[in-house]
Amino acid sequence: MLGRLRFLTAGESHGPALVMILEGMPAGLPLDEQVIDQDLRRRQRGFGSGGRMKIERDKAEILGGVMGGKTTGAPISVMIRNRDWENWRDRDIEPFTIPRPGHADLVGAVKYGYRELRLSLERASARETAARVAAGAIAKQLLSSFGITVGAYVIAIGGIRANIPEEMPYSERFFRAEASLVRCPDEEASHAMEARIKSVMAQKDTLGGVMETVALGVPVGLGSYVHWDRRLDARIAAAMMSIPAIKGVEIGAGFAIAEFPGSQAHDEIFLAEDGVLFRKTNRAGGIEGGVSNGMPIVVRSAMKPIATVLKQLRSVDLAAGEPALTVYERSDFCPVPRAVVVTEAMLALVVADALLEKLGGDSLEEMMPRFEALRRASLDDLPMDNERWRFK
Repeated sequence: MLGRLRFLTAGESHGPALVMILEGMPAGLPLDEQVIDQDLRRRQRGFGSGGRMKIERDKAEILGGVMGGKTTGAPISVMIRNRDWENWRDRDIEPFTIPRPGHADLVGAVKYGYRELRLSLERASARETAARVAAGAIAKQLLSSFGITVGAYVIAIGGIRANIPEEMPYSERFFRAEASLVRCPDEEASHAMEARIKSVMAQKDTLGGVMETVALGVPVGLGSYVHWDRRLDARIAAAMMSIPAIKGVEIGAGFAIAEFPGSQAHDEIFLAEDGVLFRKTNRAGGIEGGVSNGMPIVVRSAMKPIATVLKQLRSVDLAAGEPALTVYERSDFCPVPRAVVVTEAMLALVVADALLEKLGGDSLEEMMPRFEALRRASLDDLPMDNERWRFK
C-alpha cells in the first residue's frame, strides 16, 4: 500500500541473486552501499539462525539510480548475490512432493499448477526479505535527513516476555537490543529466551515471538482519514502482514485497549506553556484517525513458528497419492531476532512514502523547506474562527 514509493523484488532463495528496484526516491540523497550493507549484516545475526546464514555474506551492489554518491531521482536498483547458488547450480535436485503444513508449498502448486513443490518455496522463502531490508535501508537514510529514526526489538519469544520499564527511552531500547543475541533489551529475559531456543533446538522444533517496531520524530499529519487505503495505520499493518510468518499486528495498546473503558483508552491532550499541545500517554501508538499525531509510532508484530521443522509433521505425498511425513528443509529454529530488521525496513518504507506524499517535490532540496514549514500541534498553528456556521 505504497503510493509515492514503489519497490519490487525478484529472485529465488537458491537462485543466482536477489534484485530490488525502488522507485520514487528524491534526487540528492547521499547514499552508498555501506548504508545498505550495515542492515544486511544485521539481518543475518540472531540466536536461533540456521545454517544458511553461515554461508551467505550479503552485500549490496547498486546497479542504478545513484551517481556520485547521491540518488538521481531515477529508480534505484540493488542486487544481492546468493553465495549458496554455487552449491545448487549444477546439482540434481531431488523431487519435492510432500507439502509442509503452514508453508506455501501446497497453495502455490494449486494456484500456479506446479508439478514440483520447490517452485513454491523458492520464491515464498524468507530469503526474499534481504531485498526488502535493502529497500528499507534506503528509506531509513531518507528519514534520517528529516530527523526521523526507526528501530525495533524483541519483546517475546516462545512465551517468554520481556519486562521493559515504560520510562526506558526508545534509543536505549534499540541500543540494548543490538547488544543482545536475541535482540531483546531486557537482559534477564534475553538469557531466558536463549535457553528456550536451545531447548527447542534439542527438541527439533521451532519458535515464534513478538517484535516491537518504533518510528521516532514523525511529524503530525502523515496519512489520511479521507480514504480507507490512505490511513497510515492500515498501510503499516498491511506492510507488516506482508512479511513471511507474520500472523498478527497491533498498533499502540492494540488488542489490550479493547478491554479498557473509553475514559481510560485514549491519550488526553494537554497544553504546555509555549502553546504546544502534548500527550502524557501513547495508547494510540502515534496514530489517530489514520493520521500521525507526533507521538512515537509503535507497532507490534507476531511471528508464528516457521513451518520448516526437523520434527516430522503429517502430510500427503502428492506423487504417491498417500499419507506421508514431511521432509526437513534447512531453516532457522527461531527467526524472530533476525526478523526485527525486516520490520524496521517495512515501517521505514511506509513512513517514508507518507512523508513524500505529504511534502511532494522531486529532490531533497525541494523537500527540506516544505518540511520546516509543516504545521505543528500548537495554538500558533491552529487558529480557530470560533463562529457559528452551516453546512449548506
